[in-house]
Amino acid sequence: MLDKPIVMFDFETTGLSPAHGDRVTEVAALRIVGSTVVERFVSLINCRVRIPAFITALTGITQAMVDGAPPVREVIPELVRFIGTDLLAAHNASFDERFLLAECARLGMKTRHDGPICSVKLSRRVFPGLATYSLGPLAASLNIKFKGTAHRAEADAEVASALLLHITTHLRDRHGLSCIDPILLKEITKLSARKVPEFLEKQGADRRV
Repeated sequence: MLDKPIVMFDFETTGLSPAHGDRVTEVAALRIVGSTVVERFVSLINCRVRIPAFITALTGITQAMVDGAPPVREVIPELVRFIGTDLLAAHNASFDERFLLAECARLGMKTRHDGPICSVKLSRRVFPGLATYSLGPLAASLNIKFKGTAHRAEADAEVASALLLHITTHLRDRHGLSCIDPILLKEITKLSARKVPEFLEKQGADRRV
């Protein structure tokens, strides 16, 4: 359904902001081609930082796990190579991209990715009026099941990928958009929710001509 690859990624971190010294502890990046996840990059990350107790309670990631993980100087370059020039997506994309750019800056690196697409913004516009757009409850409301443990990078990226594909299926069935350029998804996130139905109707009509 997607006519270009998208890399859905997710970081687990020690806190909410790299500007406050928070670092990454785990990453998962899943490449979606068409309607299938075809490649994945998953790793714990050792940034030589203390893991707060509340993070361990939330994610299950312990100090021992990250102490024994590959160093950040190895993981981030591998991640950037894996992503390449593909378009990135994430649930609450500004959060994850902010950490990606901060870790790259620490290493004197630049990324080449396009995007990102935020599946929170996309869900708000395609499925307006839901009680919450947090990943777990949102997935449950759409009958998308976790295959692993929530708040672990691979499980969250897996569910976010399923959510993105669920949205593309909805656009196909509801609006006749059988092959979707990821840039269209990005354009949807820039619109107010009330403008989206008209925009999608026009997109479908244009393809039926």
